Amino acid sequence: MKAMVKKSTILSVITLLLIMSLPANSVEAQSQEDMRIGFVEPRAILERMPEMRAVQQRIQNFAERKSEELAQMERELQQQIESYQQTIGVISDQARQQEEERLGELDLELRQSQTQAQQELAERRAELMEPLLNQIQTAINEVAQERGIDYVLNLTTSTGDVIILYVRDELREEYDITDAVMRNLGI
Repeated sequence: MKAMVKKSTILSVITLLLIMSLPANSVEAQSQEDMRIGFVEPRAILERMPEMRAVQQRIQNFAERKSEELAQMERELQQQIESYQQTIGVISDQARQQEEERLGELDLELRQSQTQAQQELAERRAELMEPLLNQIQTAINEVAQERGIDYVLNLTTSTGDVIILYVRDELREEYDITDAVMRNLGI
């Protein structure tokens, strides 16, 4: 009997809580209907920024320097391998083993340098792009505030995949803020 009264009380409390939450849910649903969502294509903006050419040139120069350093290391390793191959028949087994270990270490250093160069290039790219991306974000914030937009979505991923697959033309005109952001940036 006590268990039944307990269940009945619990069910009554749950029902009361559900009833009390209904007006809040309808207000929440109403506010979601009034929510304004814009979208933007930062990659298109970035490509049109005048500063982007200088950034791309600096990244390319950095990549070329790293590539030349790695090519020089590879040429040196190749020369040492060729030198070793010429002497392989006249050196002792112990000297051959030591030389093969040394050449293996040089090869490992080269591969590590290649990995490090890729990391440095990514870091350099991020470092040079950060000010431009910050400018774009500031402009997006300003345009969204001016237009009363609650959320701004990116049209594409960093790899160029489309996120928003369809937008009605009337809505695109109203909620695509890409051109407005470019005007804000003076592009």
